[in-house]
Amino acid sequence: MCRSAAAVLAALTALLCAARQCAAAGRNQPLNYRPIIGVLAQENVPDDQYAHGFSYIAASYVKFLEGAGARVVPVRINRTEEEYAHIFNAINGLLLPGGDVDIQTSQYSRAAKIFYDLALKANDAGDYFPIWGTCQGFQQLSVLTANKNLLTITDTKAVALPLTLTPAAQSSRLFRSFPKDLLQSLAVENITGNFHKWSLSLQNYSRNAKLKRFYKVLSTNNDGKKEFISTMEAHRYPFYAVQWHPEKTPFEWVDKPGMTHSPTAIRVSFYTSSFFISEAMKNQHHFPSLVEEERALIYNFSPVFRGMNSIFIQNYYFD
Repeated sequence: MCRSAAAVLAALTALLCAARQCAAAGRNQPLNYRPIIGVLAQENVPDDQYAHGFSYIAASYVKFLEGAGARVVPVRINRTEEEYAHIFNAINGLLLPGGDVDIQTSQYSRAAKIFYDLALKANDAGDYFPIWGTCQGFQQLSVLTANKNLLTITDTKAVALPLTLTPAAQSSRLFRSFPKDLLQSLAVENITGNFHKWSLSLQNYSRNAKLKRFYKVLSTNNDGKKEFISTMEAHRYPFYAVQWHPEKTPFEWVDKPGMTHSPTAIRVSFYTSSFFISEAMKNQHHFPSLVEEERALIYNFSPVFRGMNSIFIQNYYFD
């Protein structure tokens, strides 16, 4: 073997060994058993008689995370990029909740993009930072990745559906820890609540190279006319998106079609939140001081009861 070829082989071997050592170090890094999740607020709904300030977070998302062993920091809108960067370096994951704002022009979408870009850079640098998107959060992630709005209208405003799991689901990071009987229930029972009029159709996903390269489709659904994506995860990043609402099952009680409270649906909610928190435990971000951490936590705010007929039983409101 010539010297140049031998040198190249030696360099490649050294790089491979270094990569293996880094991977082993990452696996051996202690988990963070005190994770803090940022939940992004959004503009108040115009006709919300209980609203005060400029933005809100539905309490069900907070309970969803707390029930799996995390604490929550509200990420408020109308903050500077510097403030968002400071929060990013203090939290261990981000949840983009459902709602009803413009996912291209709202302050919610502006903040989501800032955190999305920060998370891409962090993960590329080996700083494991997960993002979870529910409903509107799912849609927001699709727009951020595709750099365009590819959503289409579907008849899914209030309906519970089973998931049509793809072959990739069982080996996915999200679903592989689910018990087999629970995956079977997801596939045959109407236990995933859908409350959206916009969806990412399988056709639009398949036609967009950016989305196909970035996300793996784990489940789809059909409104009778269009097949749309209901669950997906990124190939290379710990980003997860569900078009359905695992947080509503145990924590929202409006009596309307699409709401499910069966024991199986509750289990799905728990396994879903537990998975995301297990991802957040791999992140080591923290606040500069315990005093600053305490000031940031959502415990400093009180949720407002909005009535049993409200789509969100309780909301947190922020200036």
